Amino acid sequence: RYDFFMASDNMIKQIPRLLGPGLTKAGKFPTLLSSGDDMQEKINEVKATIKFQMKKVMCLNVAVGNVTMEQKAIIVNTQLAA
Repeated sequence: RYDFFMASDNMIKQIPRLLGPGLTKAGKFPTLLSSGDDMQEKINEVKATIKFQMKKVMCLNVAVGNVTMEQKAIIVNTQLAA
């Protein structure tokens, strides 16, 4: 139902004790939201983040461009992927 959760630093410490491992197993463990963080900026950051769960393979291949893209756009994507 929800894509992600956010919690303050003092609350995030209590979540595993209160809710157990359910959120972690579901990949929905809350993102830390510090008191000085801008909430909308943090929401945009989490929306733009992709999480991968890798088990045995320690290598990940990612497409950073295609033949219709300009060279500068491919360079930017490559830098962002690193």
